[in-house]
Amino acid sequence: MIYIGTSGFKFDYWKGHFYPEKLPEKEWLAYYATKFNCLEVNSTYYRLLHPAVFFHMAEKTPPGFLFTVKTYRTLTHEIGEQTETDTKTFLDSLKPLIDAEKFGCVLAQFPTSFHNTPDHLDYIAGFHGKMAGLPLVVEFRNRDWLEESTFEWLKKRGIGFCGVDEPQFASLMPPVVRATSEIGYLRFHGRNYKEWWKGDKDKRYDYLYNEDELRQWVPKIKKLEAETEVTFVFMNNCYNAKAAINAEQLKIMLEKGEA
Repeated sequence: MIYIGTSGFKFDYWKGHFYPEKLPEKEWLAYYATKFNCLEVNSTYYRLLHPAVFFHMAEKTPPGFLFTVKTYRTLTHEIGEQTETDTKTFLDSLKPLIDAEKFGCVLAQFPTSFHNTPDHLDYIAGFHGKMAGLPLVVEFRNRDWLEESTFEWLKKRGIGFCGVDEPQFASLMPPVVRATSEIGYLRFHGRNYKEWWKGDKDKRYDYLYNEDELRQWVPKIKKLEAETEVTFVFMNNCYNAKAAINAEQLKIMLEKGEA
């Protein structure tokens, strides 16, 4: 089963590009769910949410719709500043999604500074243990994780690997697709080389994939689907709803089996 969606949905600059101009913000998620069958929640990286937020999000989506949720920043990017309360609050917030049978997995995205070291492997193992049995997928930004031993280590523990499409700088991960758990996961960040390191998170993801670039991914996604129980594909090039545009294009290509 392939689930296709975007990394977030609540953007003012999607009005007129994806959402109808006069559609009230409170109706955005319901409208989004008429187009896609999943959503990657990224706001949880910046702040811990109250369970009621996810309760209402679940209510606004149809049966079968799934959410994946990115971990809070102290759990991946500011490791020295995390507390046990952070982990507990994050997990508690997910309960409404789990109860509604709309929870896909936890996404832990580690920064470029998170290198492939024994200490960091131990950290991931410990982090996995704290996730109370919830399915976990990890995204590495640093290329030094690109070793067969990494995939074997993840597979042994049932931790999913997140493949990425992003600018191909020497330090970043190339577009590798691997199944290391029952969950396949892909994120498309765009290929905006000029803006990637400049610090403006909106402009960093200002990129519209063309049809040829998307079509090259169709056989890879189909292969990943065949090796997993569920495969998530998320467009994170959110500026001006380019993620939604590309997600709809890719969805059609996969339905038609284009390659």
